[in-house]
Amino acid sequence: MAGDYLVDPKPPPNLNIPESTCTVQVSIIDSTSRFELNIAPFLQPDIKGKTKLTCPAFSFLIEHASGKKILFDLGVRKDFENLAPHIVEMAKKGGWIVNTVKNVSEIISENGTEPKDIDAIIWSHLHWDHTGDPSTFPNSTDLIVGPGFKEAFIPAYPKNKDSPLLEHDWEGRNLREVYFEEEGNGLKIGRFNAMDFFGDGSFYLLDSPGHAIGHMCGLARTTSSPPTFVLMGGDACHHGGEFRPTEYLPLPTSISPSPVPKLHKGFCPGALFQQVQPDKKADVPFYHIAEGFAHDKKVATWSIHGVEEFDAADNVLVAIAHDDTLLDVLDFYPNTLNHWREKDLSNKVRWTFLRDFAEAVEEQE
Repeated sequence: MAGDYLVDPKPPPNLNIPESTCTVQVSIIDSTSRFELNIAPFLQPDIKGKTKLTCPAFSFLIEHASGKKILFDLGVRKDFENLAPHIVEMAKKGGWIVNTVKNVSEIISENGTEPKDIDAIIWSHLHWDHTGDPSTFPNSTDLIVGPGFKEAFIPAYPKNKDSPLLEHDWEGRNLREVYFEEEGNGLKIGRFNAMDFFGDGSFYLLDSPGHAIGHMCGLARTTSSPPTFVLMGGDACHHGGEFRPTEYLPLPTSISPSPVPKLHKGFCPGALFQQVQPDKKADVPFYHIAEGFAHDKKVATWSIHGVEEFDAADNVLVAIAHDDTLLDVLDFYPNTLNHWREKDLSNKVRWTFLRDFAEAVEEQE
Protein backbone atom coordinates (compact mmCIF):
# COMPACT_ATOMS: atom_id res chain seq x y z
CA MET A 1 0.00 0.00 0.00
CA ALA A 2 2.84 2.44 0.75
CA GLY A 3 3.71 2.73 -2.92
CA ASP A 4 0.15 3.87 -3.64
CA TYR A 5 0.65 7.08 -1.66
CA LEU A 6 3.07 10.00 -1.85
CA VAL A 7 4.13 9.35 1.75
CA ASP A 8 3.78 6.23 3.86
CA PRO A 9 0.42 6.21 5.65
CA LYS A 10 0.20 5.60 9.39
CA PRO A 11 -2.23 2.96 10.65
CA PRO A 12 -5.43 4.65 11.81
CA PRO A 13 -6.57 4.24 15.42
CA ASN A 14 -9.12 1.56 16.26
CA LEU A 15 -12.61 3.03 16.33
CA ASN A 16 -13.80 0.40 18.84
CA ILE A 17 -17.28 0.14 17.36
CA PRO A 18 -19.16 -2.51 19.36
CA GLU A 19 -20.05 -5.71 17.55
CA SER A 20 -23.67 -6.25 16.55
CA THR A 21 -25.66 -8.17 13.98
CA CYS A 22 -28.33 -5.45 13.86
CA THR A 23 -28.45 -2.93 11.03
CA VAL A 24 -30.61 -0.05 9.85
CA GLN A 25 -31.62 0.90 6.35
CA VAL A 26 -30.04 4.23 5.45
CA SER A 27 -31.05 6.61 2.68
CA ILE A 28 -29.38 9.91 1.92
CA ILE A 29 -31.92 12.53 0.85
CA ASP A 30 -31.09 15.37 -1.48
CA SER A 31 -33.18 17.97 0.31
CA THR A 32 -33.12 20.18 -2.84
CA SER A 33 -31.42 22.87 -0.74
CA ARG A 34 -28.73 24.79 -2.58
CA PHE A 35 -26.87 27.82 -1.34
CA GLU A 36 -23.78 29.79 -2.16
CA LEU A 37 -21.57 31.59 0.34
CA ASN A 38 -18.15 33.19 0.26
CA ILE A 39 -15.69 30.58 1.50
CA ALA A 40 -13.26 32.93 3.29
CA PRO A 41 -15.31 33.43 6.50
CA PHE A 42 -15.58 29.66 6.91
CA LEU A 43 -12.38 28.03 5.69
CA GLN A 44 -8.81 29.18 5.29
CA PRO A 45 -6.36 29.67 3.66
CA ASP A 46 -7.45 31.07 0.33
CA ILE A 47 -6.71 28.73 -2.56
CA LYS A 48 -6.76 30.17 -6.07
CA GLY A 49 -9.98 29.57 -7.92
CA LYS A 50 -12.02 28.44 -4.92
CA THR A 51 -13.85 31.49 -3.63
CA LYS A 52 -17.35 30.09 -2.94
CA LEU A 53 -18.94 27.27 -1.01
CA THR A 54 -21.70 26.00 -3.29
CA CYS A 55 -23.57 23.58 -1.10
CA PRO A 56 -26.36 21.07 -0.97
CA ALA A 57 -27.73 20.15 2.46
CA PHE A 58 -28.34 16.46 2.98
CA SER A 59 -30.87 14.73 5.17
CA PHE A 60 -30.86 11.04 6.11
CA LEU A 61 -33.72 8.61 6.59
CA ILE A 62 -32.91 5.81 9.04
CA GLU A 63 -35.30 2.85 9.15
CA HIS A 64 -35.03 0.37 12.01
CA ALA A 65 -36.10 -3.28 11.99
CA SER A 66 -38.79 -2.42 14.55
CA GLY A 67 -40.49 -0.19 11.98
CA LYS A 68 -39.32 3.04 13.61
CA LYS A 69 -38.21 5.75 11.21
CA ILE A 70 -36.09 8.76 12.05
CA LEU A 71 -34.67 11.65 10.07
CA PHE A 72 -31.20 13.05 10.67
CA ASP A 73 -31.30 16.74 9.67
CA LEU A 74 -33.84 18.44 7.39
CA GLY A 75 -31.80 20.78 5.20
CA VAL A 76 -33.15 24.30 4.57
CA ARG A 77 -36.88 25.00 4.84
CA LYS A 78 -38.56 25.85 1.54
CA ASP A 79 -39.88 29.19 2.80
CA PHE A 80 -36.46 30.44 3.87
CA GLU A 81 -37.89 33.93 4.41
CA ASN A 82 -39.91 32.56 7.35
CA LEU A 83 -36.86 31.60 9.37
CA ALA A 84 -36.14 33.61 12.51
CA PRO A 85 -35.66 37.29 11.54
CA HIS A 86 -32.12 37.21 12.90
CA ILE A 87 -31.14 34.61 10.26
CA VAL A 88 -33.03 36.27 7.40
CA GLU A 89 -31.29 39.56 8.14
CA MET A 90 -27.91 37.84 8.33
CA ALA A 91 -28.54 36.28 4.91
CA LYS A 92 -29.39 39.66 3.39
CA LYS A 93 -26.29 41.33 4.81
CA GLY A 94 -24.07 38.45 3.76
CA GLY A 95 -25.41 38.29 0.21
CA TRP A 96 -26.29 34.61 0.61
CA ILE A 97 -27.92 32.86 -2.32
CA VAL A 98 -30.37 30.31 -0.90
CA ASN A 99 -32.86 28.15 -2.78
CA THR A 100 -34.93 25.15 -1.72
CA VAL A 101 -37.50 23.54 -4.02
CA LYS A 102 -39.10 21.11 -1.55
CA ASN A 103 -39.24 20.43 2.16
CA VAL A 104 -38.00 16.99 3.21
CA SER A 105 -41.54 16.15 4.30
CA GLU A 106 -42.65 16.55 0.67
CA ILE A 107 -39.80 14.44 -0.67
CA ILE A 108 -40.53 11.48 1.58
CA SER A 109 -44.29 11.75 0.94
CA GLU A 110 -43.70 11.52 -2.80
CA ASN A 111 -41.87 8.25 -2.18
CA GLY A 112 -44.31 6.50 0.11
CA THR A 113 -43.23 7.64 3.59
CA GLU A 114 -45.68 10.02 5.23
CA PRO A 115 -44.57 12.61 7.81
CA LYS A 116 -46.76 10.84 10.41
CA ASP A 117 -44.55 7.75 9.93
CA ILE A 118 -41.49 9.60 11.26
CA ASP A 119 -40.95 8.88 14.95
CA ALA A 120 -38.23 11.48 15.49
CA ILE A 121 -36.22 14.20 13.82
CA ILE A 122 -32.61 14.55 14.96
CA TRP A 123 -30.96 17.91 14.47
CA SER A 124 -27.21 17.51 14.14
CA HIS A 125 -27.18 21.08 15.46
CA LEU A 126 -29.20 24.27 15.52
CA HIS A 127 -28.10 26.00 12.30
CA TRP A 128 -30.71 27.09 9.74
CA ASP A 129 -29.36 24.85 6.96
CA HIS A 130 -30.06 21.71 9.04
CA THR A 131 -33.24 22.47 10.96
CA GLY A 132 -35.66 22.56 8.00
CA ASP A 133 -39.32 22.96 8.90
CA PRO A 134 -40.42 20.59 11.68
CA SER A 135 -43.92 22.07 11.54
CA THR A 136 -44.51 19.98 8.41
CA PHE A 137 -44.43 16.91 10.70
CA PRO A 138 -47.14 16.10 13.26
CA ASN A 139 -46.62 16.71 16.98
CA SER A 140 -46.20 12.96 17.44
CA THR A 141 -42.74 13.34 15.85
CA ASP A 142 -40.14 13.99 18.55
CA LEU A 143 -37.36 16.53 18.05
CA ILE A 144 -33.98 15.35 19.35
CA VAL A 145 -31.14 17.80 20.04
CA GLY A 146 -27.63 17.64 21.43
CA PRO A 147 -26.26 18.48 24.87
CA GLY A 148 -26.58 22.07 26.04
CA PHE A 149 -29.30 22.94 23.53
CA LYS A 150 -32.11 23.79 25.93
CA GLU A 151 -30.03 26.00 28.18
CA ALA A 152 -28.52 27.87 25.25
CA PHE A 153 -31.50 28.29 22.93
CA ILE A 154 -34.70 28.34 24.94
CA PRO A 155 -36.61 30.60 24.77
CA ALA A 156 -36.44 31.12 21.01
CA TYR A 157 -38.15 33.58 18.67
CA PRO A 158 -40.54 35.35 19.18
CA LYS A 159 -39.98 35.29 22.95
CA ASN A 160 -36.30 35.97 22.30
CA LYS A 161 -36.18 38.44 19.41
CA ASP A 162 -32.48 37.77 18.72
CA SER A 163 -32.76 33.97 18.63
CA PRO A 164 -31.70 32.08 15.47
CA LEU A 165 -34.47 29.55 16.14
CA LEU A 166 -38.25 29.48 16.09
CA GLU A 167 -40.13 28.42 19.22
CA HIS A 168 -42.77 27.03 16.85
CA ASP A 169 -40.35 24.29 15.72
CA TRP A 170 -40.87 22.36 18.95
CA GLU A 171 -44.06 23.74 20.47
CA GLY A 172 -46.48 20.90 21.20
CA ARG A 173 -43.96 18.15 20.54
CA ASN A 174 -41.48 16.26 22.71
CA LEU A 175 -38.15 18.12 22.65
CA ARG A 176 -35.56 15.61 23.81
CA GLU A 177 -32.00 16.58 24.66
CA VAL A 178 -29.35 13.85 24.54
CA TYR A 179 -27.13 13.55 27.63
CA PHE A 180 -24.22 11.40 26.50
CA GLU A 181 -22.63 10.87 29.90
CA GLU A 182 -25.89 9.51 31.34
CA GLU A 183 -27.40 7.77 28.30
CA GLY A 184 -24.18 6.47 26.78
CA ASN A 185 -23.01 4.57 29.89
CA GLY A 186 -19.41 5.54 29.16
CA LEU A 187 -19.51 4.32 25.54
CA LYS A 188 -16.88 5.82 23.24
CA ILE A 189 -16.64 5.24 19.49
CA GLY A 190 -13.47 6.62 18.05
CA ARG A 191 -12.73 9.65 20.20
CA PHE A 192 -16.38 10.58 20.62
CA ASN A 193 -18.78 9.91 23.47
CA ALA A 194 -21.58 7.82 21.99
CA MET A 195 -25.14 6.74 22.63
CA ASP A 196 -26.71 3.55 21.25
CA PHE A 197 -29.93 5.05 19.91
CA PHE A 198 -32.01 1.89 19.47
CA GLY A 199 -30.11 -0.14 22.07
CA ASP A 200 -29.00 -2.82 19.61
CA GLY A 201 -25.85 -1.42 17.97
CA SER A 202 -27.56 -0.46 14.72
CA PHE A 203 -27.37 3.33 15.06
CA TYR A 204 -25.32 5.60 17.31
CA LEU A 205 -25.28 9.30 18.05
CA LEU A 206 -21.80 10.75 18.54
CA ASP A 207 -21.03 13.80 20.65
CA SER A 208 -18.91 15.83 18.20
CA PRO A 209 -18.70 19.33 19.69
CA GLY A 210 -17.06 22.54 18.61
CA HIS A 211 -18.82 23.72 15.48
CA ALA A 212 -21.94 24.58 17.44
CA ILE A 213 -23.43 23.89 20.86
CA GLY A 214 -24.86 20.38 20.91
CA HIS A 215 -23.37 19.25 17.58
CA MET A 216 -23.81 15.51 16.94
CA CYS A 217 -22.90 13.05 14.21
CA GLY A 218 -24.78 9.87 13.39
CA LEU A 219 -23.20 6.45 12.80
CA ALA A 220 -25.36 3.81 11.10
CA ARG A 221 -24.46 0.13 10.70
CA THR A 222 -25.32 -0.69 7.10
CA THR A 223 -24.21 -4.35 6.99
CA SER A 224 -23.25 -6.77 9.74
CA SER A 225 -20.98 -9.27 8.00
CA PRO A 226 -18.65 -7.72 7.17
CA PRO A 227 -19.58 -4.68 9.29
CA THR A 228 -19.93 -1.44 7.33
CA PHE A 229 -21.08 1.99 8.44
CA VAL A 230 -22.19 5.41 7.23
CA LEU A 231 -21.00 8.39 9.25
CA MET A 232 -23.44 11.30 8.97
CA GLY A 233 -21.02 14.11 9.67
CA GLY A 234 -23.35 17.10 9.89
CA ASP A 235 -21.15 20.19 10.02
CA ALA A 236 -18.19 18.60 11.76
CA CYS A 237 -16.58 19.47 8.41
CA HIS A 238 -17.76 21.54 5.43
CA HIS A 239 -15.48 20.51 2.55
CA GLY A 240 -13.46 17.42 1.67
CA GLY A 241 -10.30 19.48 1.89
CA GLU A 242 -10.97 20.11 5.57
CA PHE A 243 -10.41 16.46 6.54
CA ARG A 244 -8.34 15.10 3.63
CA PRO A 245 -5.54 14.20 3.08
CA THR A 246 -4.24 12.96 6.45
CA GLU A 247 -1.40 10.98 7.90
CA TYR A 248 -3.68 7.92 7.69
CA LEU A 249 -4.82 8.65 4.15
CA PRO A 250 -2.22 10.72 2.26
CA LEU A 251 -2.58 11.90 -1.30
CA PRO A 252 -2.28 8.93 -3.66
CA THR A 253 0.42 8.80 -6.31
CA SER A 254 -2.27 8.57 -8.99
CA ILE A 255 -5.88 9.81 -8.86
CA SER A 256 -8.64 8.35 -11.01
CA PRO A 257 -10.95 9.68 -12.30
CA SER A 258 -8.88 12.77 -12.89
CA PRO A 259 -10.08 15.86 -10.97
CA VAL A 260 -8.47 17.98 -13.74
CA PRO A 261 -9.53 16.29 -17.00
CA LYS A 262 -8.53 19.36 -19.06
CA LEU A 263 -4.91 18.70 -18.10
CA HIS A 264 -4.90 14.96 -17.48
CA LYS A 265 -7.53 12.62 -18.85
CA GLY A 266 -8.35 9.38 -17.08
CA PHE A 267 -6.01 9.86 -14.14
CA CYS A 268 -3.59 12.46 -12.86
CA PRO A 269 -0.58 12.48 -10.52
CA GLY A 270 -1.33 13.24 -6.89
CA ALA A 271 1.86 15.29 -6.72
CA LEU A 272 0.08 18.04 -8.68
CA PHE A 273 -2.16 18.64 -5.70
CA GLN A 274 0.65 18.40 -3.18
CA GLN A 275 2.11 21.46 -4.90
CA VAL A 276 -1.06 23.50 -4.29
CA GLN A 277 -1.61 22.21 -0.75
CA PRO A 278 -0.77 25.28 1.36
CA ASP A 279 2.00 23.49 3.30
CA LYS A 280 3.16 21.48 0.26
CA LYS A 281 2.39 18.33 2.24
CA ALA A 282 0.71 15.15 1.08
CA ASP A 283 -0.67 14.19 4.49
CA VAL A 284 -2.19 17.45 5.80
CA PRO A 285 -5.67 18.75 4.90
CA PHE A 286 -5.97 21.73 2.57
CA TYR A 287 -8.19 23.80 4.86
CA HIS A 288 -8.58 24.74 8.50
CA ILE A 289 -11.42 26.55 10.26
CA ALA A 290 -11.44 30.33 9.85
CA GLU A 291 -11.21 32.44 12.99
CA GLY A 292 -14.62 33.32 14.40
CA PHE A 293 -16.55 30.67 12.51
CA ALA A 294 -16.83 27.80 15.00
CA HIS A 295 -18.40 28.08 18.44
CA ASP A 296 -15.10 26.72 19.81
CA LYS A 297 -12.36 26.45 17.19
CA LYS A 298 -10.03 24.28 19.29
CA VAL A 299 -12.76 21.76 20.09
CA ALA A 300 -14.08 21.84 16.51
CA THR A 301 -10.60 21.01 15.24
CA TRP A 302 -10.48 18.09 17.67
CA SER A 303 -13.77 16.83 16.20
CA ILE A 304 -12.42 17.19 12.65
CA HIS A 305 -9.51 14.95 13.62
CA GLY A 306 -12.12 12.47 14.83
CA VAL A 307 -13.79 12.52 11.42
CA GLU A 308 -10.39 11.91 9.82
CA GLU A 309 -10.07 8.72 11.86
CA PHE A 310 -13.43 7.46 10.61
CA ASP A 311 -12.55 8.44 7.05
CA ALA A 312 -9.40 6.32 7.21
CA ALA A 313 -11.43 3.18 8.03
CA ASP A 314 -12.21 1.26 4.86
CA ASN A 315 -15.57 0.12 6.23
CA VAL A 316 -16.91 3.64 6.91
CA LEU A 317 -18.45 5.96 4.34
CA VAL A 318 -18.20 9.58 5.53
CA ALA A 319 -21.01 11.84 4.32
CA ILE A 320 -20.86 15.42 5.57
CA ALA A 321 -23.96 17.54 5.10
CA HIS A 322 -22.68 19.97 2.46
CA ASP A 323 -20.38 17.82 0.31
CA ASP A 324 -21.41 18.59 -3.27
CA THR A 325 -19.10 15.87 -4.61
CA LEU A 326 -21.53 13.25 -3.30
CA LEU A 327 -24.26 14.38 -5.69
CA ASP A 328 -22.74 12.66 -8.72
CA VAL A 329 -21.71 9.44 -6.99
CA LEU A 330 -24.02 8.25 -4.21
CA ASP A 331 -27.37 6.49 -4.54
CA PHE A 332 -29.97 8.95 -3.27
CA TYR A 333 -33.39 8.36 -1.73
CA PRO A 334 -35.58 6.46 -2.48
CA ASN A 335 -32.53 4.22 -3.07
CA THR A 336 -30.55 3.14 -0.02
CA LEU A 337 -26.87 3.41 0.86
CA ASN A 338 -26.58 0.00 2.50
CA HIS A 339 -24.55 -1.51 -0.32
CA TRP A 340 -22.16 1.40 -0.67
CA ARG A 341 -19.10 -0.77 -0.12
CA GLU A 342 -20.05 -3.32 -2.77
CA LYS A 343 -20.29 -0.42 -5.21
CA ASP A 344 -16.98 1.07 -4.02
CA LEU A 345 -18.67 4.43 -3.51
CA SER A 346 -16.25 5.65 -0.86
CA ASN A 347 -13.24 5.30 -3.15
CA LYS A 348 -15.15 6.84 -6.05
CA VAL A 349 -15.92 9.98 -4.08
CA ARG A 350 -12.88 10.34 -1.80
CA TRP A 351 -10.66 12.60 -3.92
CA THR A 352 -13.34 14.23 -6.07
CA PHE A 353 -13.14 17.43 -3.97
CA LEU A 354 -9.75 18.10 -5.58
CA ARG A 355 -11.57 19.33 -8.67
CA ASP A 356 -12.14 22.57 -6.74
CA PHE A 357 -8.42 23.24 -7.03
CA ALA A 358 -8.20 22.78 -10.80
CA GLU A 359 -7.37 26.45 -11.41
CA ALA A 360 -4.56 26.36 -8.86
CA VAL A 361 -3.17 23.20 -10.47
CA GLU A 362 -3.37 24.70 -13.96
CA GLU A 363 -1.37 27.69 -12.74
CA GLN A 364 1.32 25.32 -11.45
CA GLU A 365 1.50 23.56 -14.82
